[in-house]
Amino acid sequence: MSEIENTPSEPSDLSATPQPKTESHDQAVPEAWSAFMRQGWADREADVPPHPVTAPAAVRRQRLADAFPGERLVIPAGNYKVRANDTDYRFRPDTAHTYFSGNQTTDAVLVVDGGEAVLYARPRSGRDTDEFFRDRQYGALWAGRRPSLGEMSASLGITCKHIDDLPSALSGSGKTRVLRGVDAKVDGTVSGDEERDRDFARVLSEMRLVKDDWELGELAEACDITTLGFEDSVRDWENVLKYGERWIEGTFFRRARAMGNDIGYDSIVGGGSHATTLHWIENSGPVTPGELLLLDMGVEGTNLYTADVTRTIPVDGTFTPLQRDLYDLVYNAQEAGIQAVRPGVPFLAAHHAAMEVLATGLGDMGLLPVSVEEALDPESKVYSRWTLHGTSHMLGLDVHDCGSAAPEVYPKGDLVEGMVLTVEPGLYFQEDDLLVPEELRGIGIRIEDDIVVTADGFTNLSESLPRTSSDVEAWMARQQG
Repeated sequence: MSEIENTPSEPSDLSATPQPKTESHDQAVPEAWSAFMRQGWADREADVPPHPVTAPAAVRRQRLADAFPGERLVIPAGNYKVRANDTDYRFRPDTAHTYFSGNQTTDAVLVVDGGEAVLYARPRSGRDTDEFFRDRQYGALWAGRRPSLGEMSASLGITCKHIDDLPSALSGSGKTRVLRGVDAKVDGTVSGDEERDRDFARVLSEMRLVKDDWELGELAEACDITTLGFEDSVRDWENVLKYGERWIEGTFFRRARAMGNDIGYDSIVGGGSHATTLHWIENSGPVTPGELLLLDMGVEGTNLYTADVTRTIPVDGTFTPLQRDLYDLVYNAQEAGIQAVRPGVPFLAAHHAAMEVLATGLGDMGLLPVSVEEALDPESKVYSRWTLHGTSHMLGLDVHDCGSAAPEVYPKGDLVEGMVLTVEPGLYFQEDDLLVPEELRGIGIRIEDDIVVTADGFTNLSESLPRTSSDVEAWMARQQG
């Protein structure tokens, strides 16, 4: 091989084997070096045990096939996404792909056709190719060892074929549905039917609404690790006061990476008035004595199920009388919402219960321009100036799970045993809100827990983190003691 130009390779279609992805600053590759690098490597198959998701995933695929008899169903994993220039984000597969296959590698596509499932995947490159030692995304010497097709099949209990075989598998006649927007190359290979594909995405979401026992175990583990991350975050208070919100963000991330896969979403660390910004993820402010600190953080476990927990704590370790009154109001609202959870009630039951408590409290404070009853009227909802958001969302592989479900199923449907939802009311008084007393401005409080719907009510997966104002104070004292 002659010396090559070291420029980034162009994207290729599914039928072409891509050239190694290199960059302009990479070294030239003389023919002698290339030939030498292709020799003398061992390439053994690892002894891979079955993944614990193997059996549940097989059941899920059969249910999916039964929902669309005689159709070809295509669910991609996705590809690397650019963070900046020639650097990519750490890969996280599409949720539906992982749910039905267990696979977490890039560039894979699950195809269910006539009840038979095949995972088309990009295995590690052969040691006799330049990709092995030159490719920045897929080469073992650059990016690490990818599994072989045999290893993937043994682990996931599914037939695996090379991704290069996918075009021929998709070229036959017959009705095909594709989960769109995940892999542009797959989208371009199969002509779309917008209505049919949208319905496919709906079914993929709705099938995930009820969690099986294995999933509930994964969510419980994510909540347990999240509890440890919260404890880590308040234990080193000297550095929290010194470095502010960033210190807690980094501390929690360390726990998430050490015991899980990642954080489930960008952590929200809101000190003082930052707590009134619902998705404050900049986390660049100070942590100031006398103020409250809102922590909305969740660990994503190794199998990608995520927790989503919020606590609001006093920076001084003790609530002021005003802070305690507001916190207890939010706690009472959350408790009312949690107690409303049980099979057969509307998904929105927790929201309505929590909002009734908050609206009543706001009325008692003299903030509502109308009566509590009028404020709670769906045609009014003026109380929501200070609550802003819904109380619950589904939770699972996505922090906002099952987002493509039909509205009449979620959020307008009823709760069913095995569903997992958050209950997270909040009060937010913006620092420039002239309709509230000055002493309230800049205070934000949210309390959030992860709730499983059980046969006779609910289980709180995150109950090990204290919720009452007195328990929060005692917890902080223990962690810092």
